[in-house]
Amino acid sequence: MRSTRMGWGLLTPTLVILGIVGLLPFLYVIWVGFHDWNIFAAARGMIWAGANNYRRLVFDQAFLDAMGRTLLFTVLVVGLELSLGFLLAQTLIKPFPGRTIFRTIYVLPLVVAPIAVGATWRLLVIPGFGPIPYYLDKWFDFQFRIGTFTEHAWLIALLMDIWHWTPFVTLTLFAGLTAIPKEPMEQALVDGANRWQVFRYLTIPMMMPVILTVVFIRIMDALRIVDEIYMLTNGGPGTATTFVGIHIFRVVFPKTDYGYGSAMSLLVLYFTIVMSWLLFVALSQIGKQRE
Repeated sequence: MRSTRMGWGLLTPTLVILGIVGLLPFLYVIWVGFHDWNIFAAARGMIWAGANNYRRLVFDQAFLDAMGRTLLFTVLVVGLELSLGFLLAQTLIKPFPGRTIFRTIYVLPLVVAPIAVGATWRLLVIPGFGPIPYYLDKWFDFQFRIGTFTEHAWLIALLMDIWHWTPFVTLTLFAGLTAIPKEPMEQALVDGANRWQVFRYLTIPMMMPVILTVVFIRIMDALRIVDEIYMLTNGGPGTATTFVGIHIFRVVFPKTDYGYGSAMSLLVLYFTIVMSWLLFVALSQIGKQRE
């Protein structure tokens, strides 16, 4: 009993600080989301708007388009990173010369700040300066312009995210692969199953909790991507890469529509919570089946 009180006593300052720096701003965003508050009309202050900001979202085509682009981007990067991560994790399981050095170098993108990632990739693709458009033009006579062509901007955005986050997916899946028992797979091979059947019917089911965890984390990250895209394309060309985070940023800061921006942020949060709950249910069902 005494040790329990001591533990709570040591935890209390941390919990109080977390509540102040996390919970209070969150509650304030909820409060602002129900108000009409624009700094360009500072004289009138905050005006109670009720659910008007949320009703605006239903008919705001710019927000709906940004949300659609974000969902498409999320599906593409998570699917590609999961596939590539599985392939690399399976490769890293087998010993080969230089494997330790490769793993060390491979995780370097994870330690780079997102804004630095966006700035670096921007330098790589600037027309007339970046090496990517230069060599594509020199060797293949191909004009690569992320500021002009939507497809080029999307391609670089996808490659940038894959480069940045595939190491995380690979290492997580690698840890899962090293933890699962090898005896069922060896027995299946002895019984005549090929490697694809072993992978499909044994490896994937045993790895499903790890896979869903990786998917959950990457979906959360991809839905709130801002820094990299802001530095890479600033949402362009036009609105081609204006994902929901960029759209909210533009509403809140240049337009200073704090109430509407707060409502948009909360709607994205609610959507994320629903997806998290669905993945949690899926994990729970898989856990019950394995029991």
